[in-house]
Amino acid sequence: MMKIEIFGTGCAKCRRMYDNVVEAVKKTNEDADILKVSSIDDIIGRGVMITPSLFIEGKEVVAGRVPSVDEIVKFFIENE
Repeated sequence: MMKIEIFGTGCAKCRRMYDNVVEAVKKTNEDADILKVSSIDDIIGRGVMITPSLFIEGKEVVAGRVPSVDEIVKFFIENE
């Protein structure tokens, strides 16, 4: 199971990133655990400097912007 973490405080960009991740998971039938991390302490503790931030399998793949569904799918492929 792929571990996907979305770091953000709940802003519109953070919600859009979550929606795009869910759509990418559906599109690829990926077996994934999607976790929203909104606690400031947890965000800072992971060294995230800008939100939203997307981590796949513990590695930050994008920060400060919302990737498209297709771009997220490419991250899944790169992670295999």
